[in-house]
Amino acid sequence: MAEDVRRILVVDDEENARITLSKILCREGFEVTSAGNGYEALNYLRCHQVELIITDINMPEMDGMMFLRELNRLHPASNVIMITAYGEVESYIEAMNLGAFEYINKPVKVEELLKVIDKIFKDSHFSHSPIQEEPCNENIR
Repeated sequence: MAEDVRRILVVDDEENARITLSKILCREGFEVTSAGNGYEALNYLRCHQVELIITDINMPEMDGMMFLRELNRLHPASNVIMITAYGEVESYIEAMNLGAFEYINKPVKVEELLKVIDKIFKDSHFSHSPIQEEPCNENIR
């Protein structure tokens, strides 16, 4: 059933990490789209609905924190998991203050990530509304 599809957007500038994570999530039954940076992700989200965003923090052009700030402005009730190779306490605090659901260090442990995703989708107390599609008249990159 279409309403049972769980859509995830993976945002990471590292192509191998993005592809690997996307494949793992697809095997788990999720519908996955990926973006190479925050700008691509925001452009995609203007016209497409997702229930969860998994984003790297350290990316060129628009890092994960800038992306999260802009996402909060456009879609304040978003489910976001932040991932990083640099587990700094300051980044953790900032991500949580900006509304991230979880902060996971790289290399990502699949079991840990899947537990967090399961909690987001099953625990209605923590689950926000999906990002809603807006009318879109232009092509997405």
